[in-house]
Amino acid sequence: MIKSYLLRYRVFLLHLSFWVLYSSYRWYDIQAYLGYRNALIYVSIPLSFNLLASYTHYFVILPAFIRTKRAGPYALKVISLLVPVVALRIVVTNQVFGVLLPGEMFYQTITLSRVVSTLWDTLAFLIFTGMIRFTLDWFDLENKKRSLENEKLIAELNYLKAQINPHFLFNTLHNLNYLVYAGSSRATEVIIKLSNIMRYMIYDANKEKVWLKKELDYMNDYIHLESIRLNQSFKIQIACTGEIEAVEIAPLIMLTFLENSFKHGVRDEEPDCWIDMRIHVEPDLIQYQISNKKINALADANTRSGFGLANVVKRLQLSYPEKHKLDIRDDAHTYHVSLTLSRL
Repeated sequence: MIKSYLLRYRVFLLHLSFWVLYSSYRWYDIQAYLGYRNALIYVSIPLSFNLLASYTHYFVILPAFIRTKRAGPYALKVISLLVPVVALRIVVTNQVFGVLLPGEMFYQTITLSRVVSTLWDTLAFLIFTGMIRFTLDWFDLENKKRSLENEKLIAELNYLKAQINPHFLFNTLHNLNYLVYAGSSRATEVIIKLSNIMRYMIYDANKEKVWLKKELDYMNDYIHLESIRLNQSFKIQIACTGEIEAVEIAPLIMLTFLENSFKHGVRDEEPDCWIDMRIHVEPDLIQYQISNKKINALADANTRSGFGLANVVKRLQLSYPEKHKLDIRDDAHTYHVSLTLSRL
Protein backbone atom coordinates (compact mmCIF):
# COMPACT_ATOMS: atom_id res chain seq x y z
CA MET A 1 0.00 0.00 0.00
CA ILE A 2 2.83 2.40 0.89
CA LYS A 3 4.61 1.50 -2.36
CA SER A 4 1.45 2.28 -4.35
CA TYR A 5 1.06 5.61 -2.54
CA LEU A 6 4.68 6.56 -3.30
CA LEU A 7 4.19 5.69 -6.95
CA ARG A 8 1.08 7.88 -7.21
CA TYR A 9 2.92 10.69 -5.43
CA ARG A 10 5.82 10.50 -7.89
CA VAL A 11 3.45 10.51 -10.86
CA PHE A 12 1.70 13.58 -9.43
CA LEU A 13 5.06 15.34 -9.02
CA LEU A 14 5.95 14.45 -12.62
CA HIS A 15 2.78 16.05 -13.99
CA LEU A 16 3.02 19.06 -11.68
CA SER A 17 6.67 19.67 -12.60
CA PHE A 18 5.89 19.60 -16.31
CA TRP A 19 3.04 22.13 -16.10
CA VAL A 20 4.92 24.44 -13.74
CA LEU A 21 8.00 24.45 -15.95
CA TYR A 22 5.99 24.97 -19.12
CA SER A 23 3.82 27.79 -17.73
CA SER A 24 6.80 29.46 -16.04
CA TYR A 25 8.74 29.50 -19.28
CA ARG A 26 5.75 30.91 -21.20
CA TRP A 27 5.11 33.57 -18.56
CA TYR A 28 8.79 34.60 -18.43
CA ASP A 29 8.95 34.78 -22.23
CA ILE A 30 5.86 37.02 -22.53
CA GLN A 31 6.10 39.23 -19.44
CA ALA A 32 8.82 41.34 -21.07
CA TYR A 33 6.22 42.45 -23.64
CA LEU A 34 2.96 42.48 -21.65
CA GLY A 35 4.06 42.98 -18.07
CA TYR A 36 3.70 40.56 -15.15
CA ARG A 37 -0.09 40.74 -14.69
CA ASN A 38 -1.10 40.63 -18.34
CA ALA A 39 1.41 37.88 -19.05
CA LEU A 40 -0.12 35.80 -16.25
CA ILE A 41 -3.59 36.20 -17.80
CA TYR A 42 -2.24 35.48 -21.29
CA VAL A 43 -0.68 32.19 -20.10
CA SER A 44 -3.40 31.08 -17.67
CA ILE A 45 -6.40 30.99 -20.02
CA PRO A 46 -4.94 28.62 -22.69
CA LEU A 47 -3.31 26.63 -19.88
CA SER A 48 -6.69 26.12 -18.18
CA PHE A 49 -8.25 24.72 -21.35
CA ASN A 50 -5.25 22.49 -22.00
CA LEU A 51 -5.48 21.15 -18.46
CA LEU A 52 -9.21 20.52 -18.84
CA ALA A 53 -8.80 18.65 -22.13
CA SER A 54 -5.65 16.74 -21.10
CA TYR A 55 -6.96 15.35 -17.83
CA THR A 56 -10.48 14.63 -19.07
CA HIS A 57 -8.72 12.49 -21.66
CA TYR A 58 -6.20 11.16 -19.10
CA PHE A 59 -8.66 10.08 -16.40
CA VAL A 60 -11.87 9.34 -18.34
CA ILE A 61 -11.40 8.63 -22.05
CA LEU A 62 -7.99 6.92 -22.14
CA PRO A 63 -8.66 4.36 -19.34
CA ALA A 64 -11.83 3.26 -21.16
CA PHE A 65 -9.83 2.75 -24.35
CA ILE A 66 -7.13 0.79 -22.50
CA ARG A 67 -9.81 -1.52 -21.09
CA THR A 68 -11.81 -2.07 -24.29
CA LYS A 69 -9.14 -1.51 -27.02
CA ARG A 70 -11.94 -0.12 -29.25
CA ALA A 71 -10.55 2.63 -31.49
CA GLY A 72 -13.89 3.83 -32.92
CA PRO A 73 -15.58 4.86 -29.65
CA TYR A 74 -12.26 6.29 -28.43
CA ALA A 75 -11.87 8.54 -31.50
CA LEU A 76 -15.48 9.69 -31.18
CA LYS A 77 -14.97 10.60 -27.51
CA VAL A 78 -11.77 12.51 -28.30
CA ILE A 79 -13.54 14.52 -31.03
CA SER A 80 -16.47 15.17 -28.66
CA LEU A 81 -13.98 16.53 -26.15
CA LEU A 82 -11.87 18.64 -28.52
CA VAL A 83 -14.68 20.40 -30.40
CA PRO A 84 -16.29 22.20 -27.41
CA VAL A 85 -12.94 22.82 -25.66
CA VAL A 86 -11.35 24.39 -28.74
CA ALA A 87 -14.48 26.41 -29.56
CA LEU A 88 -14.86 27.69 -26.01
CA ARG A 89 -11.16 28.53 -25.81
CA ILE A 90 -11.33 30.61 -28.99
CA VAL A 91 -14.39 32.49 -27.75
CA VAL A 92 -12.90 33.22 -24.33
CA THR A 93 -9.52 34.29 -25.69
CA ASN A 94 -11.24 36.56 -28.18
CA GLN A 95 -13.20 38.22 -25.37
CA VAL A 96 -10.28 38.58 -22.97
CA PHE A 97 -7.33 39.12 -25.30
CA GLY A 98 -9.35 41.45 -27.50
CA VAL A 99 -9.40 43.82 -24.49
CA LEU A 100 -5.92 42.91 -23.33
CA LEU A 101 -4.39 43.42 -26.79
CA PRO A 102 -6.71 45.90 -28.54
CA GLY A 103 -4.46 46.36 -31.55
CA GLU A 104 -4.03 42.62 -32.21
CA MET A 105 -6.45 41.51 -34.96
CA PHE A 106 -5.61 37.83 -34.40
CA TYR A 107 -7.84 37.77 -31.29
CA GLN A 108 -10.72 39.66 -32.89
CA THR A 109 -11.50 37.20 -35.68
CA ILE A 110 -12.01 33.47 -36.13
CA THR A 111 -10.13 31.98 -39.08
CA LEU A 112 -9.30 28.45 -40.21
CA SER A 113 -5.65 28.91 -39.33
CA ARG A 114 -6.68 30.08 -35.85
CA VAL A 115 -8.85 27.00 -35.35
CA VAL A 116 -6.12 24.67 -36.61
CA SER A 117 -3.51 26.36 -34.43
CA THR A 118 -5.69 26.11 -31.31
CA LEU A 119 -6.65 22.52 -32.11
CA TRP A 120 -3.04 21.50 -32.60
CA ASP A 121 -1.96 23.19 -29.38
CA THR A 122 -4.65 21.37 -27.38
CA LEU A 123 -4.07 18.06 -29.16
CA ALA A 124 -0.32 18.23 -28.51
CA PHE A 125 -0.86 18.32 -24.75
CA LEU A 126 -3.50 15.62 -25.04
CA ILE A 127 -0.98 13.35 -26.78
CA PHE A 128 1.85 14.20 -24.39
CA THR A 129 -0.08 13.45 -21.21
CA GLY A 130 -1.55 10.36 -22.88
CA MET A 131 1.96 9.11 -23.59
CA ILE A 132 2.77 9.53 -19.91
CA ARG A 133 -0.27 7.40 -19.07
CA PHE A 134 0.68 4.72 -21.61
CA THR A 135 4.28 4.68 -20.34
CA LEU A 136 3.21 4.33 -16.70
CA ASP A 137 0.72 1.58 -17.59
CA TRP A 138 3.43 -0.22 -19.55
CA PHE A 139 5.84 -0.05 -16.60
CA ASP A 140 3.06 -1.22 -14.28
CA LEU A 141 2.31 -4.14 -16.61
CA GLU A 142 5.99 -5.06 -16.82
CA ASN A 143 6.30 -4.95 -13.02
CA LYS A 144 3.28 -7.22 -12.68
CA LYS A 145 4.72 -9.60 -15.29
CA ARG A 146 8.07 -9.68 -13.46
CA SER A 147 6.26 -10.26 -10.18
CA LEU A 148 4.30 -13.15 -11.69
CA GLU A 149 7.49 -14.56 -13.22
CA ASN A 150 9.26 -14.34 -9.86
CA GLU A 151 6.34 -16.06 -8.15
CA LYS A 152 6.42 -18.75 -10.82
CA LEU A 153 10.17 -19.23 -10.36
CA ILE A 154 9.76 -19.46 -6.59
CA ALA A 155 6.94 -21.99 -6.97
CA GLU A 156 9.01 -24.00 -9.45
CA LEU A 157 12.04 -23.88 -7.16
CA ASN A 158 9.97 -25.05 -4.20
CA TYR A 159 8.57 -27.84 -6.34
CA LEU A 160 12.08 -28.95 -7.26
CA LYS A 161 13.12 -28.88 -3.61
CA ALA A 162 10.05 -30.91 -2.70
CA GLN A 163 11.22 -33.50 -5.22
CA ILE A 164 14.78 -33.55 -3.88
CA ASN A 165 13.92 -34.07 -0.21
CA PRO A 166 12.01 -37.37 -0.65
CA HIS A 167 14.65 -38.44 -3.17
CA PHE A 168 17.50 -38.32 -0.65
CA LEU A 169 15.32 -39.53 2.17
CA PHE A 170 14.30 -42.57 0.14
CA ASN A 171 17.96 -43.44 -0.52
CA THR A 172 18.85 -43.11 3.15
CA LEU A 173 15.91 -45.25 4.27
CA HIS A 174 16.94 -47.80 1.69
CA ASN A 175 20.42 -47.89 3.26
CA LEU A 176 18.92 -48.29 6.72
CA ASN A 177 16.69 -51.12 5.54
CA TYR A 178 19.75 -52.87 4.09
CA LEU A 179 21.62 -52.67 7.41
CA VAL A 180 18.64 -53.83 9.48
CA TYR A 181 18.07 -56.73 7.10
CA ALA A 182 21.76 -57.67 7.35
CA GLY A 183 21.63 -57.49 11.15
CA SER A 184 24.34 -54.84 11.31
CA SER A 185 25.16 -53.40 14.72
CA ARG A 186 25.63 -50.05 13.08
CA ALA A 187 21.93 -49.57 12.35
CA THR A 188 21.61 -47.35 15.44
CA GLU A 189 24.38 -45.14 14.14
CA VAL A 190 22.53 -44.85 10.85
CA ILE A 191 19.35 -43.80 12.66
CA ILE A 192 21.25 -40.97 14.38
CA LYS A 193 22.71 -39.80 11.08
CA LEU A 194 19.32 -40.12 9.48
CA SER A 195 17.79 -37.88 12.15
CA ASN A 196 20.47 -35.28 11.37
CA ILE A 197 19.62 -35.49 7.70
CA MET A 198 15.88 -35.18 8.33
CA ARG A 199 16.47 -32.18 10.57
CA TYR A 200 18.49 -30.53 7.82
CA MET A 201 15.83 -31.25 5.20
CA ILE A 202 12.96 -29.97 7.34
CA TYR A 203 14.54 -26.84 8.78
CA ASP A 204 17.28 -25.83 6.33
CA ALA A 205 16.84 -27.35 2.88
CA ASN A 206 13.69 -25.31 2.18
CA LYS A 207 15.50 -22.04 2.78
CA GLU A 208 16.74 -19.96 -0.12
CA LYS A 209 20.33 -20.11 1.16
CA VAL A 210 22.18 -22.07 3.86
CA TRP A 211 25.66 -21.78 5.28
CA LEU A 212 28.17 -23.77 3.27
CA LYS A 213 29.54 -25.22 6.53
CA LYS A 214 26.12 -26.70 7.33
CA GLU A 215 25.83 -28.14 3.83
CA LEU A 216 29.25 -29.76 4.29
CA ASP A 217 28.18 -31.24 7.64
CA TYR A 218 25.18 -32.75 5.91
CA MET A 219 27.41 -34.11 3.15
CA ASN A 220 29.70 -35.66 5.77
CA ASP A 221 26.70 -37.41 7.32
CA TYR A 222 25.77 -38.72 3.89
CA ILE A 223 29.33 -39.99 3.30
CA HIS A 224 29.27 -41.68 6.70
CA LEU A 225 26.00 -43.44 5.88
CA GLU A 226 27.36 -44.65 2.56
CA SER A 227 30.56 -45.94 4.20
CA ILE A 228 28.46 -47.97 6.65
CA ARG A 229 26.35 -49.42 3.86
CA LEU A 230 29.24 -50.43 1.62
CA ASN A 231 31.27 -53.51 2.52
CA GLN A 232 33.98 -52.83 -0.06
CA SER A 233 36.45 -50.17 1.02
CA PHE A 234 36.78 -47.12 -1.20
CA LYS A 235 38.94 -44.02 -1.24
CA ILE A 236 37.44 -40.58 -0.77
CA GLN A 237 39.42 -37.37 -0.61
CA ILE A 238 37.86 -34.09 0.53
CA ALA A 239 39.69 -30.76 0.36
CA CYS A 240 38.11 -27.46 1.45
CA THR A 241 40.02 -24.20 1.19
CA GLY A 242 39.09 -20.56 1.71
CA GLU A 243 36.61 -18.90 4.07
CA ILE A 244 34.13 -21.78 4.28
CA GLU A 245 32.37 -20.44 7.38
CA ALA A 246 31.37 -17.11 5.81
CA VAL A 247 29.66 -18.40 2.67
CA GLU A 248 26.01 -19.14 1.88
CA ILE A 249 24.80 -21.34 -0.98
CA ALA A 250 21.55 -22.80 -2.28
CA PRO A 251 20.95 -26.06 -0.34
CA LEU A 252 21.33 -29.61 -1.68
CA ILE A 253 23.07 -28.63 -4.92
CA MET A 254 26.55 -29.88 -4.04
CA LEU A 255 25.10 -32.90 -2.30
CA THR A 256 23.32 -34.02 -5.46
CA PHE A 257 26.63 -34.42 -7.29
CA LEU A 258 28.12 -36.27 -4.31
CA GLU A 259 25.14 -38.61 -4.21
CA ASN A 260 25.55 -39.20 -7.93
CA SER A 261 29.23 -40.11 -7.43
CA PHE A 262 28.31 -42.73 -4.84
CA LYS A 263 25.41 -44.07 -6.84
CA HIS A 264 27.35 -44.59 -10.04
CA GLY A 265 31.00 -44.71 -8.97
CA VAL A 266 31.13 -46.94 -5.89
CA ARG A 267 29.84 -50.45 -5.29
CA ASP A 268 30.90 -53.53 -3.39
CA GLU A 269 31.74 -55.66 -6.42
CA GLU A 270 34.08 -53.06 -7.94
CA PRO A 271 37.67 -52.75 -6.61
CA ASP A 272 39.63 -49.51 -6.28
CA CYS A 273 36.61 -47.20 -6.23
CA TRP A 274 37.39 -43.59 -5.45
CA ILE A 275 35.82 -40.16 -5.11
CA ASP A 276 37.69 -36.86 -5.09
CA MET A 277 35.86 -33.73 -3.89
CA ARG A 278 37.33 -30.22 -3.70
CA ILE A 279 35.73 -26.95 -2.60
CA HIS A 280 37.52 -23.64 -2.90
CA VAL A 281 36.07 -20.30 -1.77
CA GLU A 282 37.26 -16.97 -3.13
CA PRO A 283 35.88 -13.48 -2.41
CA ASP A 284 33.86 -13.45 -5.62
CA LEU A 285 33.18 -17.12 -6.36
CA ILE A 286 32.87 -20.69 -5.09
CA GLN A 287 34.51 -23.54 -6.98
CA TYR A 288 33.24 -27.08 -6.49
CA GLN A 289 34.79 -30.09 -8.20
CA ILE A 290 33.98 -33.74 -7.73
CA SER A 291 35.27 -36.75 -9.64
CA ASN A 292 34.73 -40.46 -9.33
CA LYS A 293 35.80 -43.67 -10.97
CA LYS A 294 33.38 -44.63 -13.67
CA ILE A 295 32.05 -48.15 -13.35
CA ASN A 296 31.55 -49.53 -16.85
CA ALA A 297 28.86 -51.97 -15.76
CA LEU A 298 26.79 -48.98 -14.64
CA ALA A 299 27.21 -46.93 -17.80
CA ASP A 300 23.62 -47.59 -18.86
CA ALA A 301 22.37 -46.73 -15.38
CA ASN A 302 24.17 -43.40 -15.61
CA THR A 303 22.14 -42.44 -18.62
CA ARG A 304 18.91 -43.56 -17.03
CA SER A 305 19.37 -41.76 -13.72
CA GLY A 306 18.85 -38.25 -14.92
CA PHE A 307 16.34 -37.17 -12.26
CA GLY A 308 18.87 -35.86 -9.71
CA LEU A 309 21.18 -34.17 -12.20
CA ALA A 310 18.39 -32.72 -14.33
CA ASN A 311 16.81 -31.39 -11.16
CA VAL A 312 19.98 -29.71 -9.92
CA VAL A 313 20.68 -28.17 -13.34
CA LYS A 314 17.21 -26.60 -13.26
CA ARG A 315 17.74 -25.38 -9.70
CA LEU A 316 21.02 -23.76 -10.71
CA GLN A 317 19.21 -21.89 -13.47
CA LEU A 318 16.63 -20.65 -10.95
CA SER A 319 18.91 -19.94 -7.97
CA TYR A 320 21.95 -18.65 -9.89
CA PRO A 321 20.68 -17.17 -13.17
CA GLU A 322 23.73 -16.18 -15.25
CA LYS A 323 25.86 -16.62 -12.12
CA HIS A 324 27.00 -20.19 -12.47
CA LYS A 325 29.08 -22.33 -14.78
CA LEU A 326 28.60 -26.09 -14.85
CA ASP A 327 30.98 -28.37 -16.73
CA ILE A 328 30.42 -32.16 -16.77
CA ARG A 329 32.99 -34.45 -18.39
CA ASP A 330 32.02 -38.07 -18.90
CA ASP A 331 35.27 -39.83 -19.90
CA ALA A 332 35.93 -43.51 -20.43
CA HIS A 333 37.09 -44.12 -16.85
CA THR A 334 36.23 -40.92 -14.96
CA TYR A 335 33.16 -38.82 -14.33
CA HIS A 336 34.05 -35.22 -13.45
CA VAL A 337 31.86 -32.28 -12.40
CA SER A 338 33.11 -28.72 -12.14
CA LEU A 339 30.74 -26.07 -10.77
CA THR A 340 31.54 -22.37 -10.32
CA LEU A 341 29.09 -20.13 -8.43
CA SER A 342 29.44 -16.36 -8.54
CA ARG A 343 29.10 -14.55 -5.19
CA LEU A 344 28.63 -11.11 -6.79
